[in-house]
Amino acid sequence: MNLSDSQTGGPGPRRVSAMEAVLGHLRGAIERGTYAVGDKLPSEAELCRTLEVSRPVLREALRALQTMGLTVSRTGRGTFVVADRVDEPTFGDYTAGHLLEVRRHVEIPVAGYAATRRTPDDLDRLGRLLDRMERETDTTAWVAMDSLFHLAVAEAAQNPVFRRVIEEIRDALARQSAFLNELGGRREQSNREHRAIVEALVDGSEHDAVQAMSHHLDRVETTLTHIVRAGHPDTPPGGGPGA
Repeated sequence: MNLSDSQTGGPGPRRVSAMEAVLGHLRGAIERGTYAVGDKLPSEAELCRTLEVSRPVLREALRALQTMGLTVSRTGRGTFVVADRVDEPTFGDYTAGHLLEVRRHVEIPVAGYAATRRTPDDLDRLGRLLDRMERETDTTAWVAMDSLFHLAVAEAAQNPVFRRVIEEIRDALARQSAFLNELGGRREQSNREHRAIVEALVDGSEHDAVQAMSHHLDRVETTLTHIVRAGHPDTPPGGGPGA
């Protein structure tokens, strides 16, 4: 079985990476019961041979399975199935729903404050960071800048408590960003949403900044929900993380 980058996700325009193909295969096997709760997955070497993929690609897929809550990795023992259905991804210490709830209550008003309080240095920092993000092609580097972007918006609000909150969830934001980019192809869309936020800050429009950040978080939630529902389309509309 060769799960290569040449595969596509159907009629949609976005290509499916080798990692996504491996993840889809393993997730499907778990949800169908081929690998039941309590079962140990085959070894990395065996999965690489069977699926004809490299070990780095396989390990990315295994990490995504853990983020989805389907498996756990036990040092020296292997990877074990702990659930047969994705309920909610977890990013570090926080579930997707908890993270989104806090982000809506913090980052949306923060964007409004930033629009009225930002300094020329804040705008310069955000503009240069966004220019770098729009040019960046390496996902790992882009993810690091993504969390810096949200931290810079919090700094522009001129309230150290907001910065501290974003610092607390910064690792989770980076994990979520990597997850959405790997499985949701969100990088270009995120760049456009970030640009809208920065433009609102430049204009000093509290209303537009709030709307731009709200839209950004709405799109994050929509992508997360789509990823979760992909394995069980019977989920009713509105279901999924953050609902």
